[in-house]
Amino acid sequence: MKNELLQKLKYILWDAFAAGAGYTALFVFRKLYIESNRFGETSLIFSSQYYLGLVLIIIFWVTIYIATGFYRGIYRRSRLKELIYTFNSSLLGSVFILFVLILDDFVSDYTDYYSAYFVYFSTHFLLTATFRILLSTRTSIRIRRGKIRFNTIIIGSNAKAAALIAEMEKLNYYNGNFLVGFVSVNNNVQFLLEKNLDHLGTYHELPQIINKYEIEEVIVAVESSEHEKLEEIVNILEDFKVTVRMIPDTYDIISGKVKLESLGAPLVEIRHELMPLWQMAVKRIFDIAISLFLLILFSPLFVFSMIMVKLSSPGPVFFKQKRLGLHGKSFNMIKFRSMVHDAEKDGPQLSSEHDDRITNWGRIMRKYRLDELPQFINVILGQMSIVGPRPERMYYAEKIRAKAPHYKYVHKVKPGITSWGMVKFGYAENIEEMIDRLKYDIIYIENMNLFNDIKILIYTILIVLQGRGK
Repeated sequence: MKNELLQKLKYILWDAFAAGAGYTALFVFRKLYIESNRFGETSLIFSSQYYLGLVLIIIFWVTIYIATGFYRGIYRRSRLKELIYTFNSSLLGSVFILFVLILDDFVSDYTDYYSAYFVYFSTHFLLTATFRILLSTRTSIRIRRGKIRFNTIIIGSNAKAAALIAEMEKLNYYNGNFLVGFVSVNNNVQFLLEKNLDHLGTYHELPQIINKYEIEEVIVAVESSEHEKLEEIVNILEDFKVTVRMIPDTYDIISGKVKLESLGAPLVEIRHELMPLWQMAVKRIFDIAISLFLLILFSPLFVFSMIMVKLSSPGPVFFKQKRLGLHGKSFNMIKFRSMVHDAEKDGPQLSSEHDDRITNWGRIMRKYRLDELPQFINVILGQMSIVGPRPERMYYAEKIRAKAPHYKYVHKVKPGITSWGMVKFGYAENIEEMIDRLKYDIIYIENMNLFNDIKILIYTILIVLQGRGK
């Protein structure tokens, strides 16, 4: 939406004001009540310390909201969910502020702590929630009046799509979806939607259609006979920042994927976010901190490995190779050279356990994963993560994709130094093994969270200490 940035700015400015007002209320309460009870009459002076605290509090709250993804999907949100989120964040954030600002106060009675907390929490919550409810209510009214709308296409053209259109027409309110047209899956059938919508093309033309019509939402309503095309359709849509919804089957309904908010025209949303935004931020901070720590801690081993690589065979110490990273963009992955120089002079070749091209020191490095140490530099540069699917070369990526089109899914995340695939399977020696390992990487992506990252790291450390790498 063109006005989405302005809408976000409104939220941010008011959230900053509410955060500042809550802090000011706490400051005044402490001066006029807590300090006056202990020290006698005190004057209310807004010192430089107050203004420094004011700035830090505002930065703290806005950062929390950004990190938790509150400002995303600003036009598509439930007012009740927004109110619950505001209450929970205010409650927990105020506890943090209590420990940072209030617990070191000299108080005449411990009930002063509770009073101070109540003053801060109530001021912050009421101001924040009031404006947010007003703004989201105004947004809801504008959507229902058609002043805010989301360009939408339907993929599918027959019975399911026609039933969905009929269901949407039964709704007694406008939900913001402006149907631009439909996209067909097959061209050799009669289209039931032609009497309702324009035919924009086939699903193969989705990239051009999405860009041309500035599509923001896609509804997938394919027939059972067209389900073999579903994976290809979803793979195409992965490259675009569009909301993707599908008509649910019976399993989706009984498994709880269809929520009450979908009442009327029930649809299942295919979410692009694999981890909450705050977890992604923590993961990135964790990656940088651990990488710097390990590079410093193992610097003697790093230098020793450089010397051993140089002595093991002629050639450079480091081996750089183009690999595919996030969104399929290439980068230079760095490793200690474990093979003879020009090992691939005859073209790309996968290594095996008894590969003659591997040097004696290279075998030791691979056994204990020492050849991967330089990749912590890639992590610091933001090209890789510590945990994530192993990156492949374009040559092998294309071969894998030819047999397993869902391989494209791994490019939704940054590649990693270690992965669930590496823990459970290890290095792959051919395309078939790469595809076998792929299922573990997909499982990881579908279940991405900080706990699983820590779990994979623990397993990796055990593998390294036991020398079970290959």
